[in-house]
Amino acid sequence: MKKLSWVLALVLSVSLCLTACGQTAGGTSAAPSPSASQEAKSSSPAVSNASTGEAAASPSNAAASSTKLTGHTLSVYCGAGMTKPFQEIADAFQAQTDCKMEVTYANAGQIQTQINTTQEGDLYIAGSTDELQPVKDAVAASVDLVKHIPVLAVKAGNPLGIETLADLAKSDIRVVLGDGESTPIGKIANKAMTDAGILDKVNVVARTITSPEIFNALTMDQCDAIIVWKENVTGDKAQIVDDAGMQKYIKTVPAASLSYSKDADALTAFLAFLDTDGAKSIWTKYGYELTE
Repeated sequence: MKKLSWVLALVLSVSLCLTACGQTAGGTSAAPSPSASQEAKSSSPAVSNASTGEAAASPSNAAASSTKLTGHTLSVYCGAGMTKPFQEIADAFQAQTDCKMEVTYANAGQIQTQINTTQEGDLYIAGSTDELQPVKDAVAASVDLVKHIPVLAVKAGNPLGIETLADLAKSDIRVVLGDGESTPIGKIANKAMTDAGILDKVNVVARTITSPEIFNALTMDQCDAIIVWKENVTGDKAQIVDDAGMQKYIKTVPAASLSYSKDADALTAFLAFLDTDGAKSIWTKYGYELTE
């Protein structure tokens, strides 16, 4: 009897031991260790990127990379008087997006003829919205960029004491203006002098086809006064006459999308770039004023 009791006790002890061992093994297999969880995560795309030393792409990074326009080309026409600011803007856009910028600088008449004749191009940056009228059939849309401000300018120190537009009628004052048919600034000069009643009294010694040429005539002592865009008056050889009467002739520079455009992606991206603070700061650096 004692021997049977001892055998039963031994069997019971072994059974309890085996049960305990089974529970421990089951618990371990059901609950992965922290290292196992980390190994599972390492197979996900996000961690896979990190394993190469690169951060996983965020929505903002993806958007930024999508602005790259390698292989794209944008053809733009721009008034010659805006060469300096616009070329800086075009260069900045090309550097940022890798889009090739082909810019043609000329006076309004030349650009209008080229657009209507070739029926090519993506964008026209005109000296004023008035200059879109001759190419209206080619303009798909237009947005205003900056104010284009005409001014009366004279030699530094104003040796002849020119104070207003009316003073240009004095016989001893030589004046150079833009062409009255093909340039916006020439048309404005004609309008301003007509309004002042002096157009046929002014000693106009020459007319040029671009604004930079008008300013060069003044700095090279070929004249005493000019009517030109504000941004063209630079350096220490000339100064602007503060004539409030010129304010009424301020124009707006438009960016006109052409219906002939063949690269909608590049055009859309550049129009967005023109609306950035960076592009606007370039305009203002050269004396332009932002539209309200």
